[in-house]
Amino acid sequence: MTHADRLTRQDVADLYGRGLLDLVYEAAGVHRRHHDPSTIQCASLLSVKTGGCPEDCAYCPQSARYETGVEAGELMDVDAVTAAATRAKQGGADRFCMGAAWREATDGPKFDRVLEMVAAVKALGLETCVTLGMLDREQADRLRRAGLDYYNHNLDTGREDYASIITTRTYDDRLETLRHVRDAGMKVCCGGILGMGESHDARVDLLHELARQTPQPESVPINTLVAVSGTPLAGQAAVEWDELVRVVAVARILMPTSKVRLSAGRAQLHEATQTLCFLAGANSIFLGDRLLTTPNTAPAEDFALLERLGLHGMPTDATASSG
Repeated sequence: MTHADRLTRQDVADLYGRGLLDLVYEAAGVHRRHHDPSTIQCASLLSVKTGGCPEDCAYCPQSARYETGVEAGELMDVDAVTAAATRAKQGGADRFCMGAAWREATDGPKFDRVLEMVAAVKALGLETCVTLGMLDREQADRLRRAGLDYYNHNLDTGREDYASIITTRTYDDRLETLRHVRDAGMKVCCGGILGMGESHDARVDLLHELARQTPQPESVPINTLVAVSGTPLAGQAAVEWDELVRVVAVARILMPTSKVRLSAGRAQLHEATQTLCFLAGANSIFLGDRLLTTPNTAPAEDFALLERLGLHGMPTDATASSG
């Protein structure tokens, strides 16, 4: 495949348009050249500050603009987060992600508390990730010094489709936060959401934008929409299973060393679809009954599927230094 800095949109469109079985076959080969195909990274995600977000993301039940039944909560205390991270590690997770429903991080006691959370989770030997909305460079530096491994800031969709999903921050705002994260020396977790009514062209745009970042995101979450009652996308039909597999395969071919994460919406997927995604190069899942505010597959079901497929989690003590 063309090197990332020379990758054209047409290159991505041509790849995306290939036959599905051909794509999965190539992606599986790429995956095996760069990763242990028998391992899956198991992560855990905790909402450390739920609801009340002022933004208008059409998919999000945490927006204060929509009546979704999600009530605005206070930022959790450090001890409660540390306890949750300890339980996650005991349950098989080697990566712990913390999300706050903020438009942007704001300096002060709450941000200082997040820094304490990061340090406490890192001390447990877990890989750390947070998502707090937009960041400036100084905030990114402080997160890195606290021990943060990854910062999650998704692009959600392609640039041309973006304004139909969110109007309260721009695409370039998101790219600027990603630059601050990179400049601070942290790893980037950046992906998108499928099933929001986007066209094939929008998916190609998203994959092109992700793959041409230099360096490429070390973590690429592929989410499928969880259509929550009260949000503008509540009646949206689920993404077709083959389109999800196609996006995973293209992501793997374009970003061979990244972790491709099968993320939100996995509870809606048939086990056969998940299996094809793993074959095509997805090598990370979230454990736990909930992801922020939406349902997730029960851990016992996840471990049973992984066992049947001959897959297993990564050793916890290996992930703190992994890419």
